Amino acid sequence: MRGYHRPPRDPAELRAANITRGTLARIWRFMRPYRRRLSGYLLALVASAVIGSVPPLMVRALVDDLTSRHRSVHEIDILAAGMVGLALVVTAFSLLNRWLGSWIGERIIYDLRTRLFDHVQRMPVAFFTRTQTGSLMSRLTTDVLDAQNAVGTAASVVSDVMTLGATLVPMFVLSPAITGLALVVLPPFVVMDRVMAGRIARLSRLRMQLNADMSATMSERFNVAGALLVKLFGRPGAESAQFSRRAARVRDSGVRLALLSRYLFAALALVGAVGTAAVYWLGGREALTGSLSVGTVVALATYVTRLYSPLTDLASSRVDLLGAVVSFDRVFEVLDTPPAVADRPGAVALDTVAGRVEASGVWFRYPAARDVSVASLEASAEHVAEGLGSEPGAWVLRDVSFVAEPGTMTALVGPTGAGKTTLSQLVPRLYDAGAGSLTLDGHDVRDVTLASLAAAVGVVTQDAHLFHDTIAANLRYARPSATDEELVAACAAARIHDLIASLPEGYDTVVGERGYRLSGGEKQRLAIARVLLKDPAVVILDEATAHLDSETELLVQQALAAALAGRTSIVIAHRLSTIQAADQILVLDGGRIVARGTHESLVASGGLYADLYHTQYLRGGDELAAAG
Repeated sequence: MRGYHRPPRDPAELRAANITRGTLARIWRFMRPYRRRLSGYLLALVASAVIGSVPPLMVRALVDDLTSRHRSVHEIDILAAGMVGLALVVTAFSLLNRWLGSWIGERIIYDLRTRLFDHVQRMPVAFFTRTQTGSLMSRLTTDVLDAQNAVGTAASVVSDVMTLGATLVPMFVLSPAITGLALVVLPPFVVMDRVMAGRIARLSRLRMQLNADMSATMSERFNVAGALLVKLFGRPGAESAQFSRRAARVRDSGVRLALLSRYLFAALALVGAVGTAAVYWLGGREALTGSLSVGTVVALATYVTRLYSPLTDLASSRVDLLGAVVSFDRVFEVLDTPPAVADRPGAVALDTVAGRVEASGVWFRYPAARDVSVASLEASAEHVAEGLGSEPGAWVLRDVSFVAEPGTMTALVGPTGAGKTTLSQLVPRLYDAGAGSLTLDGHDVRDVTLASLAAAVGVVTQDAHLFHDTIAANLRYARPSATDEELVAACAAARIHDLIASLPEGYDTVVGERGYRLSGGEKQRLAIARVLLKDPAVVILDEATAHLDSETELLVQQALAAALAGRTSIVIAHRLSTIQAADQILVLDGGRIVARGTHESLVASGGLYADLYHTQYLRGGDELAAAG
């Protein structure tokens, strides 16, 4: 019997599955490293099946000795000892099979899971903005486990076939008539299994859907943002009632599934009992006439009990194999999606980086969904049936050109949707330009390795993300080899060390999921400290001071002024205090640079920047700018 039983697949999904040579070849590539142990596993299964067919013959000899007038106590002792010895051998093979099956299966899980995780990590940002996180996690968990079941299913088929052969051959030798009678009950046995299994499959799929809905509810409500929203709108009672209804449906489906499964097993047991009774009936009649010995009848009855279990497994093995193929295909579907942003052949590593950033005639639009995503991972079920869009989005950046010299600050200003964030994301190559070029020290960023580019560019976003770990671990994510002294220096420069030192556990304080145990300003300062620890040549600040009050911002701006000396910085900000410090300001509107210059020159020349200055900055109550 198989060691892992997954819920049945959707029949439509199985009908569409095909066991092709290409799929088998890819599956074999994952199994090939373990081919020796796999061969040993199959041989052990064969040996176990053959050895398991011997005990009924020994029972036959033992019973015949007991009913014989010329019985020998010595022969009985030998037969009993032989039966114990065979039982020990079968047990040893069973343990060996279990160990080999687990050893091979767990390594296939490891290989698939690590390969998939590594591949997903290299996918572009657009992949994650379109993909359901739960669906992606399902590929790494459920589908990988289902794919691993292919080994157990194939091994079970071999074992079942050998068990059938090792059972039917001695049965036919002992009595062809009784063997034929035992096989007569097989058709209703198979029909009952197929009918009931179909109902169990449908109910199992319903239960999977209900469990998925319940899990999605818990996932959304139990994260910090979801729990906060529930409390702010006073909805705990309504949420509990809704969850109770979903949990009740899961409960009721579980009861129905348990009853259907029991009906199936009871029906199969009844058919098996009928077959056994038929063997005893005909065998008993032949024993009375002297055609068969009593021991032969007992042996045949023992063989019958070995006959129906492998037949049941073989009846469902095709579905199990197709289900495993579907899981492999779902894993391969993600692995076959090439990263839209990857190292080109011959990409060079950046060595010493001065930090000169130049954009020349850059055009960009977000890629078509088909190029960056997988239909079955999309949020809407309709996308799976209709496929993903093949047309890219509208142009977000249009013929953008600028130069940011080393050690200077460039501010990006413009209304919402002007393309500021998109432009900044082209520098660390989160996306690739559709036309034109963006260079770092004269090297097109598409021609350098992603690892060296990531080391040269540091980014602080508006929503600073922190892992559920200690402050020290979050800081060392930028540089794992950083010493405690270097952590303190970076945090002191970001004006956050004194706060950390005042905490009971200091740098060993766990920040909580997404850093929710810290205020917005504290998270931002930690994010800035993390970038300072990384020590990049180019720093991008995307609304990095948006969550800071004026006093805190002043401290951080002073720290950044010293820390960013000698580095190129590209800053997206809505605060006048940040923009006034820039060496050049690029004003974007509709994806184009419509003006550029210093704060004073742009205000004097009028236009969009002057309008933003008077409507957004001055009326926004920028106390820090007023104080300046």
